[in-house]
Amino acid sequence: MKNFFTSTLGALTALVIFSVGCLVLLLGFMAAMAALGAADKARPGVTRGSYLVFDLSTNISDAPPRVDLSFFGAKNDTVQLRAVTRALRQAAQDDRILGVFITGDLSPAAFGSGYAALKEVREALESVKAAGKPVSAYITHANTKSYYLASVADDLAMDPYGVIMMPGLASQPAFFAGMLDKYGVNVQVTRVGKYKSAVEPFTRTEMSPENREEVQKLLNDIWGDLLADIAPSRNLMPAQLQSVVNTEGLLRADTAKASGFVDRIAYRDEIYDALKVKTGNAGSKEPFKQIAVTEYAKAIRDIADSPKRDGSVPRTLGRAGRIAVVYAEGEIVDGEGESTDIGSTKFSRELRKLRQDDNVKAVVLRVNSPGGSASASEIIQREIRLIKAVKPIVISMGSYAASGGYWISAYGDRIFAESTTITGSIGVFGLQFDVERLANNFGVTFDSVKTGKFADSLTIARPKTPEELAVLQRMVDWIYTEFVAKVAEGRNLTREAVEEIAQGRVWSGTDALRVGLVDELGGLDDAIAFAAEKAGIVDNYRLVEYPREKEIFEVIQEYLYESSPEFAHSTGLTRKIADRVEMELKMLRTFNDPKGIYARMPMNLSIN
Repeated sequence: MKNFFTSTLGALTALVIFSVGCLVLLLGFMAAMAALGAADKARPGVTRGSYLVFDLSTNISDAPPRVDLSFFGAKNDTVQLRAVTRALRQAAQDDRILGVFITGDLSPAAFGSGYAALKEVREALESVKAAGKPVSAYITHANTKSYYLASVADDLAMDPYGVIMMPGLASQPAFFAGMLDKYGVNVQVTRVGKYKSAVEPFTRTEMSPENREEVQKLLNDIWGDLLADIAPSRNLMPAQLQSVVNTEGLLRADTAKASGFVDRIAYRDEIYDALKVKTGNAGSKEPFKQIAVTEYAKAIRDIADSPKRDGSVPRTLGRAGRIAVVYAEGEIVDGEGESTDIGSTKFSRELRKLRQDDNVKAVVLRVNSPGGSASASEIIQREIRLIKAVKPIVISMGSYAASGGYWISAYGDRIFAESTTITGSIGVFGLQFDVERLANNFGVTFDSVKTGKFADSLTIARPKTPEELAVLQRMVDWIYTEFVAKVAEGRNLTREAVEEIAQGRVWSGTDALRVGLVDELGGLDDAIAFAAEKAGIVDNYRLVEYPREKEIFEVIQEYLYESSPEFAHSTGLTRKIADRVEMELKMLRTFNDPKGIYARMPMNLSIN
C-alpha cells in the first residue's frame, strides 16, 4: 500500500509539472504569435524630421541574431553589423532623417564588435556626414571601441564626470602550465610554425619571444589604423593623440576637451534639449523626434539593398537570381557544433544546398573565426571548392579569419579584408593531455591490453612515448604541408612564398594585402557588390542570409531563459570573471578533432 501511494504521488507530481510546463509553453506560444502579428501590422514608421539614434549599448555581430527579443518587448543584446551599416547608409539618403545621434558604450561579446566590424560601421557613419547631415555624439564612459565610433561626430559632447578609457591596446593571455603541473596534468605538443603559439597557454608561463613579436606587431598595426582614422575627425595628428594617451591614460572631461578629443562638456539633459529644438519639439514634454537604428532597419524593410562598388544608389530588387551571404562566425569544430560554433557537418550541408540551388548565382562567405579543427576546416573548404567550380564565391573577412578561418577562405574568387582584420596564422599543432600523475595522487592506476603497438596511443592515462609522438608529429607535418599547398593553389602563389608568410604567424589585414593573403581592403558590402558583378546580376538580384532564424518554439525557450532572474542579475564583476573563465574553458571543449590536430590562431588573443 505504501508503494502504491508513493507511486501515485510521484505520478501526480510529474503530471502537475508536465501540465505547468505545457501551460507555460502554450502561453509563450500565444504571446509570441500575438507579438509577431502585432509587429507585422504595426511596423515602425519614420517621422519626418527625426534623428536616427545609434545606441552603442549592444554587441555588434556579423551574423544576424538567432532570436529577435524585441517581439517580446525585451531589448536585444546583439545587433547585426549589416543592419547597422545599411540603416546608416539609407539614412544618409532619406530626407526624413535630419541626422544621427550616437550614445551608449559598446558591450562586446564572443567575436562581436571587433575592430574590423567597427571600421565598417565608422565608414557608414562617414557616409552620413558626406551627405551633409550632422552626426552628433554624447559619451559618458567610453572605451576605445566606443570612442572610435563616437569620434566621427561633428559635435562630440562629454558628461562633466565622464571618462574616456583609451590607454592603448593590450593583449593579456592566460597561462595554465603552472596549474596543470601542480595538479599532475601533463601536456605534450606537436606543432609546425615557430609562431604557432596556440599551445603556449598549456606549456608555458609566459609568452615566447616569437609570440611576443607577432602580437606586438599586430597591436601596433591595429592601433596605428585606429589613430589614423580618429585623427582627421578630431583635426589632430596621430602623434598628438598618442601623446595625450601616453600622458593621461584615462581622460577626464576637462582634459578631453582641452586636448581636442571632444568638442564640449554638457549634461545629458542639455543635449536632449538641443535635439528637441533641432527636431521641432522645443519646450515639449515629449522627447526629441527619433528612431532607433534597429527600428529604422525594420522600417526600410528590404534587407537585400546593397551599394554598388562606385558608391552610387543601391540597385533595385529583382528576380534574376540570389546572392547568398553565409556567416561563418565562431570556432570551427567537427560535427554539428553548438549555436556559437561553426560545425563542419551542419555548415557544409548548408553550403551544399546553396551549390545545388540554381537560383543562387553567387555566394559570399563572411568569415569571423580564429579557426579550430583541421579536419573540420577541410570539410568546409571542400564544399567551397565545389561551389567555386559552378558559381562565384567571394570571401569577406571580419575581425578574425585566421588559421582554420583562413583555411576555409583560401579558395575564394576574391578575398576582402579590413585593415584591422586578424588573419593568416597558417600553422598546425597537436595537443595531447595525460592525467597519470593526477590519478596516481589519488591512488588510481591504469593498465593496458592491446593488439597493436599504437592501439592505446591516444590514451590520457599516460604520456605518449617518443615513437607515438613521432607518429603524431608526422601527421601534423603532413597537414601543415597540405595547408601550405592549398594556400599556394588557392592564392596562386609559390609554395616557397607561402612558407615565408606562414609559420603560424598572424597578420593584420594591411600586411595580409601586402604579402598576398588577401586581394582587397573592403567590407561586406564591397564583397557583395563584387559577387554581383562576377555573377552578372549587378542590377537585378535578391540577397539571402544564412544561418536561418530560429523556429518559434526555439524562440520561446530562449526568451524564457533570457527572462529568468538568474540570468538578469548575473552582471557586474562576478559575471566578468565568470565570462573570462568560461571563455578559456570553452576553448578546451572545441578541441574535438578526431586526430587531435588543429589549425587555430593563438588561443586567447583578445585585444582590449
